[in-house]
Amino acid sequence: MTEPKDRAQIGVVGLAVMGSNLARNFAHNGNTVAVYNRSPKKTRAFMDEHAGEGSFIASETIKDFVDSLERPRKAIIMVKAGAATDAVIEQLASAMDDGDIIIDGGNANYTDTIRREQEVAARGRHFVGAGISGGEEGALNGPSIMPGGPAESWETLGPILESIAANVDGTPCVTHIGPDGAGHFVKMVHNGIEYADMQVIGEAYQLLRYGAGLNPHEVAETFREWNSGDLDSYLIEITAEVLAQDDPETGKPLVDVIVDAAGQKGTGRWTAINGLELGVPITGIAEAVFARALSSSTAQRAAAQQAGLPAGTEATFESLGLDRAEFIEDVRRALYASKLIAYSQGFDEIKAGSAEHNWDVDPRDLATIWRGGCIIRAKFLDRIREAYDADPQLPALILAPYFQGELGKLISAWRRVVVAATQLGLPVPVFASSLSYYDSLRAERLPAALIQGQRDFFGAHTFQRTDKEGTYHLEWSGDRSLSQWD
Repeated sequence: MTEPKDRAQIGVVGLAVMGSNLARNFAHNGNTVAVYNRSPKKTRAFMDEHAGEGSFIASETIKDFVDSLERPRKAIIMVKAGAATDAVIEQLASAMDDGDIIIDGGNANYTDTIRREQEVAARGRHFVGAGISGGEEGALNGPSIMPGGPAESWETLGPILESIAANVDGTPCVTHIGPDGAGHFVKMVHNGIEYADMQVIGEAYQLLRYGAGLNPHEVAETFREWNSGDLDSYLIEITAEVLAQDDPETGKPLVDVIVDAAGQKGTGRWTAINGLELGVPITGIAEAVFARALSSSTAQRAAAQQAGLPAGTEATFESLGLDRAEFIEDVRRALYASKLIAYSQGFDEIKAGSAEHNWDVDPRDLATIWRGGCIIRAKFLDRIREAYDADPQLPALILAPYFQGELGKLISAWRRVVVAATQLGLPVPVFASSLSYYDSLRAERLPAALIQGQRDFFGAHTFQRTDKEGTYHLEWSGDRSLSQWD
């Protein structure tokens, strides 16, 4: 069947900021775009403001929206995760035909995506969970896109998604991640890495501001300098912008008038929960999630400050005899080391999740498509790709020769910073937990041997020996004899 020329190549449901910008991006890149919002008023407002930017077809009913799409129809949902997404999927699936494609571009829980893919497939339609990173600017000018779903859908969607994705060295920052929930799983872990990355940047700021005594503008200049080296990344870049900004109303540094309670929408929490479920020690990511939760425990924090919790022997920067320039450089190195741990742990979780669900996710693809458009884009992603090119089965990213060499240059400074932060009474949960993770990997023996002994004592949970094969139990409440269990 030949479609009329006025049909749209892609449709967008949901015209809040992200959906609106994504629709404009499609149009800017030569696509005719169908647009629909539950509120016709919002659809009309979108057309009033943006109709001149490209070719749009506006509809005020789902039926008209679906009818305006060329076959196989392709509609991307940009609405609030949860029940709203399920409602739109049901509307679209009912109005579409076999082979049409529904894409969820929101931050959905990947387990919901697996369920939705199965339900939609049973009706003869295709469902694609696509992680989209880059915020509102990325949605408009080129995001990093992580689509999952059937490979057949990627054959249809690939060219149109490549047309709007960020592009680095001639390579679009989009690829098919894997079946069913793989795309949203990878986006979830991407956001978990983002949580850790933002937290370690915050810890570095805290140390420079309240340890070394720099004012926000001085810290901003420090971050600008750091962004020209190994730490070159989007988050370092915008950190300098935020710290350099003064409040338009009071003239004070903007960071000083922002309430210090960080919000979260769930993806970091899902990453931490999934890490626990998979048994993957994503300690830095989990600590970053807890740090946000603690920051938002404002009543508890206020009560603790009012109670005057004792600080013990708390040093000052001067009493520690720290050199300001050397300390600043140490913080830079500690920040770089902690960021590397966050990425390494994130890739560990992706590897484990891929194995659990038989997705065959290629870490080289992620290092490639995360170089542009996304929030965690960073200079060293090229090095991550090279590491997995050299050894796709790396036991851990930080065991790649390049990153081992980098950490060798960073470790002493990292230790000094964690010690100094503790002496100064400044919290550095991710700096410290990431260092402990690193040292745990290095340790020849861990206290888990004692824990296994305790478990066997109170629950007969058994243990294994270092000197021979088998599973053993000691008769703790009896004659302390050793028995081998099958």
